[in-house]
Amino acid sequence: MARQGQLASMGVEELLKLRDAVTSVLGHKTSELQQQLRRLEGFGGTRGRPARNGRSVKGSKLPPKYRDTEDPSNVWAGRGARPRWMEERIKAGAKQEDFLINGSASPKAGRRGKKAAPATRGRKAKKAA
Repeated sequence: MARQGQLASMGVEELLKLRDAVTSVLGHKTSELQQQLRRLEGFGGTRGRPARNGRSVKGSKLPPKYRDTEDPSNVWAGRGARPRWMEERIKAGAKQEDFLINGSASPKAGRRGKKAAPATRGRKAKKAA
């Protein structure tokens, strides 16, 4: 590698050649690193964000949990804001539970009824072992 004293004694033409050589080496190294990154992304990682154990909720479809009794084409999965048709019926005196589709869990059950999975990694797993 050229030292500062050597760079000062170099002519303009030599410095331009050195710059071009450094640019080509950096370009080659950049393409190698991008190829490695593409290979790693195939193993579950996402660019710029850590992997979330392969489970993503955003954009996934859920089966409907609520159905309008008057118009069966109106359904709601229970996520996001309440639909207008349900708001209108609730203002008229109905309850949200009245629209539950048979087999759906109650809206207040949530995750509390589920048992936690046993720890397989980390401090808790080491304590249990």
